[in-house]
Amino acid sequence: MRSTGKDDFVQGFVPHHNHGSVDYTGVSSGHVHQCLDVTSPPIPSQDGGHIHYTEGYVVFENGHTHHYRAYSGPAIPVGNGMHVHYYDFHTSEDNGHSHHVRGVDHPAPGTK
Repeated sequence: MRSTGKDDFVQGFVPHHNHGSVDYTGVSSGHVHQCLDVTSPPIPSQDGGHIHYTEGYVVFENGHTHHYRAYSGPAIPVGNGMHVHYYDFHTSEDNGHSHHVRGVDHPAPGTK
């Protein structure tokens, strides 16, 4: 059986996949942090789709860092047998402020 690679186009659900993302937080207290992320494997949802969980720290900047824990939105097909997920969350409050993070993760194989 052939395995599915990161650039393969697949119809339907691909088990045991995850997503990466590279983004920046919103500006707060005059600075931003880079957010490098890899999600958990898929978590099935009641509608037959899936979401992902993620947690981590934004990159150290301006003398501090922030922690986050979040769930993605459902899979969004983007064509050619690939999908992405939207995310929208706030980091922990550290050094008197938090940051807003939102965007779309990198595509992964599967349409559901």
